[in-house]
Amino acid sequence: MATSQSGGRKHTNSTRHIGATDNVKGRAGRILAKSADNGTYETAKEQETAVLVSVPPRRQSEAQTQEYLDELAFLIETAGATATKRFVQRLEKPDIRTYVGEGKLAEIKAYVQHEGSSMVVFDDDLSPSQLRNLEAELLVKIVDRSLLILDIFALRAKSATSRTQVELAQYQYLLPRLTGLWTHLDKQRGGVGMKGPGETEIETDRRIVRDRIAFLKEKLEDLDKQSHTQRKSRGGLVRVALVGYTNVGKSTLMNVLGKADVFAENKLFATVDATTRKVVLDNNPFLLSDTVGFIRKLPTKLIESFKSTLDEIREADLLLHVVDISHPGFEEQIQVVNDTLADIGAADKPVLLVFNKIDQYKPDEAEKDPFGEVHESEDEESAAPRPPLEQLQATYMAKLHDPVVFVSAQQRTNLEELRELLAKRVAALHQQRYPYQTAAE
Repeated sequence: MATSQSGGRKHTNSTRHIGATDNVKGRAGRILAKSADNGTYETAKEQETAVLVSVPPRRQSEAQTQEYLDELAFLIETAGATATKRFVQRLEKPDIRTYVGEGKLAEIKAYVQHEGSSMVVFDDDLSPSQLRNLEAELLVKIVDRSLLILDIFALRAKSATSRTQVELAQYQYLLPRLTGLWTHLDKQRGGVGMKGPGETEIETDRRIVRDRIAFLKEKLEDLDKQSHTQRKSRGGLVRVALVGYTNVGKSTLMNVLGKADVFAENKLFATVDATTRKVVLDNNPFLLSDTVGFIRKLPTKLIESFKSTLDEIREADLLLHVVDISHPGFEEQIQVVNDTLADIGAADKPVLLVFNKIDQYKPDEAEKDPFGEVHESEDEESAAPRPPLEQLQATYMAKLHDPVVFVSAQQRTNLEELRELLAKRVAALHQQRYPYQTAAE
């Protein structure tokens, strides 16, 4: 960690997790426990427990609110902790001081103190003042959605480029939140003999962070040049990129189509580093890239930092938009991906929609009374029933002009249909881009 010096006094920055207070432990890690019988030390995993907090809009349905909290709990699980309790408060807008109202805050504090929870996680981004006020009131680690996603990316990043991208996003997140995050900042004293020359500690820390951000940006520029050179060397081949919401099965599909060994796991953001493989279908060679998944409320700084990784999408000739059809909110996930593609300037790319995980899709069964009549729900907030897969397939094929494919990458279902369609699209794109070159060359 960096050190700072003010008035001749040397201080070392705390190594605690961003947003944590000094009287609580950081992220789940190894702890030493002294045995009473033989005086030896044992290592053990400390499982962190998290309390989830959401302030949804009043018009948002209860089902959608719980779905978003399920996703937040999945993020917590991916980061290595366990969600134990959920608190929901409907307000016109979050409280400017503590995000939730005074009564709800007192309720959360009572639960945290009684259960000994190690952190409180919010499903939105907190302002620096909200972060400080909540820490002072709850006396536990406060984590907002952006910090949680950044933490997962830090765990998943393996390559030099992705680690640099994540570190840059972390420092950009940290910069406006420096005040109150480090212990030594609270030990500044005024009065006679205490006004040393030069910068105050907060100014020194800000300068250190800004210098680090500038260094990481320069490093990323060099890495981007290397990546651009690599992409230029792939000339003469059509490029296809897998895109989609996180945990929809992109990496599994990549392994099946490209015979690759990309890490695939039933957790969010299993893939952070872009992977490219050469694939040949019906004598049509092309490059297939697996990219990082998107998610609702993806931190803007993270998108900016992952520019070189997202260039795989920007420079692709065809996008395979993979959708988890078994997820209740798959249509909203499609919209999130489309919005993110628009944000990065890739909305005009040709897209092949691939509905994955058909083996896990379960339609809703209509309830019947004793006389055999079907009753529809009169609750306006209740979600529409999920139709049979065949009906959904016919609906999307009629709605969209381009063909869609329904597959199960894990069970290898309908993959031949996907391969045939993909080979035709690649051959057409190759003929369009390289009219004087045969695909097999």
